Amino acid sequence: MKRFLTSALLCAAAAVALTGCGDDKKTAEPAKTAAADTVLTVGATPVPHADILNFIAPELKKQGVTLKVIEFSDYVKPNMALADKEIDANFFQHKPYLDSFAKERGLKLDALCTVHIEPMGVYSKKFKDLKNVPESARIAVPNDPTNGGRALRVLADAGVFTLKDGVGVNGTPADIVNNPKKVQILEMEAAVLPRTLDDVDFAVINSNFAMSVGLNPNKDAIFIESKDSPYANVVAIRTGDNREVLGKLKSAITTPAVRDFILEKYKGAVLPAF
Repeated sequence: MKRFLTSALLCAAAAVALTGCGDDKKTAEPAKTAAADTVLTVGATPVPHADILNFIAPELKKQGVTLKVIEFSDYVKPNMALADKEIDANFFQHKPYLDSFAKERGLKLDALCTVHIEPMGVYSKKFKDLKNVPESARIAVPNDPTNGGRALRVLADAGVFTLKDGVGVNGTPADIVNNPKKVQILEMEAAVLPRTLDDVDFAVINSNFAMSVGLNPNKDAIFIESKDSPYANVVAIRTGDNREVLGKLKSAITTPAVRDFILEKYKGAVLPAF
């Protein structure tokens, strides 16, 4: 009888111990899940967009957000990846380009916030200014509609040629009405323009692509776009995506610390827009 009671007590103790372990496991797992960071994936071109995102990553980490930056080298894939939900947001483009791209492709994309302006510049390895543009000079410009029209406006402002009245920044080479030097406009993908400088006389290049090959817009551009340009770069998201994590991204990327970072790192080649 004593042996039976001893065995029963041992079994009961074992059952209590097992039950206790089970309870500990149940309470520990949810706590671990709750503490896990939210992963936010943002597509960006390398400079300055990825730089700025990497700068705010530690601040987002404090708020429970792990920022994953995926770098792109073109102006098409980041928006398609966003629309296809492969990424949560992107940061590489100005508002006119976003609006034009979304309309053309039938995508529902919106700007979350504006961050900075990158003045577009004219570069050359052969000439030091635009005062004496040679006859039939070859000038490369971006081939997408918004940046192409923007580049033509920069050249018109520099006195290279004249555009039709009212064209604004939506011009095409067909809108050139007074071209005394008969310059040739070569339309190319924006990302490859820095690599054309050995083959053309001039190239009008977006600052992010210029800086990615070591060109400083303030020092190396022979003519630069006015600083009151309307082309502010934005963080883009899918229309109607109001997740809290995107609100954290917006707050983190528009702080005084980010403004100071932009001014200090890019020395005026990139300007805060908030």
